Parts: sequence; structure tokens; C-alpha cells
Amino acid sequence: MKERAGIQSVEVGFALLAVLAKSEGALMLRDLASAAGMSAAKAHRYLVSFQRLNLVHQDHASTRYDLGPAALQLGLAALTRLDPVKLARERMAPLMAKIGHTVALAVWGNQGPTIVHWQESPHAMTVLRLGDVMPLLTSATGRCFAAYMPRDLTGPMLKAELARAQKMKRHDVPLTQADAKAMLDEVRERGLARVVDALLPGVAGFSAPVFDSDGHLALAMVSLGPTSSFDASWDGAPAKALRHAAQQLSAELGQVTAGA
Repeated sequence: MKERAGIQSVEVGFALLAVLAKSEGALMLRDLASAAGMSAAKAHRYLVSFQRLNLVHQDHASTRYDLGPAALQLGLAALTRLDPVKLARERMAPLMAKIGHTVALAVWGNQGPTIVHWQESPHAMTVLRLGDVMPLLTSATGRCFAAYMPRDLTGPMLKAELARAQKMKRHDVPLTQADAKAMLDEVRERGLARVVDALLPGVAGFSAPVFDSDGHLALAMVSLGPTSSFDASWDGAPAKALRHAAQQLSAELGQVTAGA
């Protein structure tokens, strides 16, 4: 498709706003211009216009530049229009095609992690349904939510599941609070939760967290399949694709990562 014509000066000037957005604070003109790949004189002309539009503010004492109130208003307006589940659903079909296995979305509902979207692989066996509430200990989805949701929400549910696991004398899931903590620490370290044969025999799965602009867990992206064909290694294709998709969506929702 032929690329549509635009206004090059707008695109060039936006580089300054992009640098300020990624910066940890206000910048001197020379540093801002250098990071945007232009001369200080050229950058200054753009900044004068941006100040008139309140997109940029200059501190008169330090002479440093930072984003202005209009930039904040635009950002807030964009955030209020974001629908995490809708944006995630748009990614499900291509993600399933890339992974080759069933994918799903889950949010925190009244009773816990709840499946709200299901994109089933043509060759998959149906193991879950929309509206299913996932356990915290034995599902990748549950482990993902247990790792990132506030403890006052997950604590009672986790305690009850530990008691049931102890009563059933299970050996494939954590049985103590210490074991559960170690498991959830690993989820946070890897940015991904995994189960193999824990929820259902012969089924493996991953779940990746998606965060909003406040750093809160918005939803979880899930992929699962039969252990006979699903690569459950931490560096396998399903794990990498799911983690990457979740990180991309988090960025689109406004999550600010360290060093960004």
C-alpha cells in the first residue's frame, strides 16, 4: 500500500516530545536536542512552539525543559479510552497462530481469576470454558494473579487451597506458605507462571501478566496445550511469544518500566 503523505516537521518535532516522555526528568536544551538527533538551534525552534501549545514547559530557574500540562491532558485522555480486554482480544488470533496452541484471557472476578476470552486451536481438546474460575495453586493463570494481585485479595483463597492440597497429600504443588511464596517469587522473577500436569493430567500452560499505567495487574494472557506437543520450557516458543505479547500490551496501556 502506498504510504500516505504527512507533515515531516511534525514528525521531526515529535522526537523531542518522545525524548521527554522517556526521560526520568527535565532536560537541558543541549541534552534534549542530542537525544532527539538534532541541533540545539533547531530543537529550540520546535520547543518555542511546543511551549505556546503547553506541550512543553521550561523552568526559568534551571532552564530545563519538561512535558507541559497539555501533554498530561492528552495522555490522560488516551488512557481513559483504553480497554485492556478489547486490546488483548485483538492479539489473540495472531498469537494463537504463532504459538500453535490455545490462548485465553483472564481477569480478576468476584471469585478469583476468571476466563473471559478463549481462542481455541483447531486441533485442541476443550479443557476450559468462558467464566471458569482458576485455582491459584494448580493453574498458571491462578499463579500469575497470586503473584501480582494484592495479598488481601488472594490470601484467603490461597490459604484454603493450601489446606486442600495438604489434605489430599499432593506432591506436585506447594503445601506450605513458604513453598507458595517461593513459587510466586519465581513467577515475579521470570515474569511468567507455568504449570505442567498440575491442573489437568497431560496439560501444560503459561500465563503472563499485563499491567496498566499504574503498575496494577490488568489481566493475564494464557497459553496451554497437551504436554505431548506443547513446549513447556521457560525459553521455548510459547513462553517467549506470550511474554513478549504481554509486555507489548502493558506498554500500550501505559506501563512505565525501569530505565524507560
